[in-house]
Amino acid sequence: MAIADYLNPYQSPPLPPQLAEMTEVTRSLHEAIDAAMRLSGTPYLHPDGGPTVQLDLLGSKRMADWQEGKVAFLFEGEGCWSDLPQVYARYGTEPTRKLLAKVRELEAAQCAVLTDCGSQAAALLMDGVLERGKHVVVSRQIYNKTRKYAEWSQARLGGTVTIIDQAEPADVDAAIRPDTVLVLAETYTNPLMRALDPDALSEVILRRRKSDAPNVRLAIDATIASPWGVTEPLLKRRGIDFVFASGTKSLGGQDRDLWGYIASNRAEDMNQIMDVQAFRGGILDWRRAAAILEGLPRAELAFRTRCANAVKIVQFLTKHPLTDGVFHPSTADHPDRAAIERVYALPGSLLSFRIADADEARTRHFCDVLAMTIAVRYALSFDGPTTKVNHHQSVSEYFTPLAELQRQGIDRLVRFAAGEEDPDDICACLNWALWHHEAVSGEEVVAWQAARAKSLGIFGA
Repeated sequence: MAIADYLNPYQSPPLPPQLAEMTEVTRSLHEAIDAAMRLSGTPYLHPDGGPTVQLDLLGSKRMADWQEGKVAFLFEGEGCWSDLPQVYARYGTEPTRKLLAKVRELEAAQCAVLTDCGSQAAALLMDGVLERGKHVVVSRQIYNKTRKYAEWSQARLGGTVTIIDQAEPADVDAAIRPDTVLVLAETYTNPLMRALDPDALSEVILRRRKSDAPNVRLAIDATIASPWGVTEPLLKRRGIDFVFASGTKSLGGQDRDLWGYIASNRAEDMNQIMDVQAFRGGILDWRRAAAILEGLPRAELAFRTRCANAVKIVQFLTKHPLTDGVFHPSTADHPDRAAIERVYALPGSLLSFRIADADEARTRHFCDVLAMTIAVRYALSFDGPTTKVNHHQSVSEYFTPLAELQRQGIDRLVRFAAGEEDPDDICACLNWALWHHEAVSGEEVVAWQAARAKSLGIFGA
């Protein structure tokens, strides 16, 4: 069957689209990745071979096993869950001046600190700014590891944390207290892709700083939008004190180099953060810094390609009769449309959607079946060469009760990250999986994963 036969959202051929029938850009990328896997025996996600920061997991089972292994270590109190198999390199020094200068330029910042990963940037920011017995406001939809670190840090410091569902200006205003020292928010949120209005939030911060909360600072995680995705640097807004991000994603763009950064015009705070880093570590090594700097021009072009591909995929999914909700800044009915048009230049490569009438188990099964098309890889993160899928609950909310997921509106979500393939090929894979995932048994998924692992010589097969 030709790929064109799969692009009618109201029907689909019974067999999955074949990689051999896809366009050269898609076929050559995935054939090269498979060849590299066969050579190395490890499912790295780059056509040139060699280590990447995440692996092709083939489906959700390995992630679920990893989660269960992690909790077993925690409860048994013996060993460390760092001994678990790799799923993402973050679970496992002095930066170059040129990369520091580039980050300052991108973020319109007087100061920048480079770190060895994005989580390190968030942790260093809090370690440098938080004070004993003070108060922090955190948006629930910020990256969950950032939220957890804020709660852990405040518990150690005898402080308090207020969690708000969305970083809406009125909600932030209501949550700020005289002892509030930090508000944490995010540009685009994961997985619902809500868009922050930094202008409205800045007004709240400036007003409260002049009245009853003189020490409140605003820090924004700009990972998903990236500095290329806003109409002007966020730090040009006076109420925003810090921008931090995982550079691994858009600014790296190759699933290669873990890194992160903090940018700010508050020199005193940044010197304190740098002091903490000098004591504790987490400094980006110069070899990675040089590689990142060299790759930035291509990374920007690749990010723009992924954003454009995401828009085409969203258009396909939005009109599909078997989807029930698509979440991406490009949708016409996005609740933050006014802020998106005023503040954002690019919509990002990450999206999520629901399958009509699917429960959590069926959603997870769909993701496994979609990964059988090969052109969509089951992996944890986003903004690399390949298109990726995962089941949000299995990856990010494995231990969260279903009722809480439903309350937050983040249940039954397929999380999807556009890559650099031809978007028609990816839409063909999605269409086939939407129409036929229920006809594929769980036993067939397991058998395919075993055969695939054996053919690639990975996971000890």
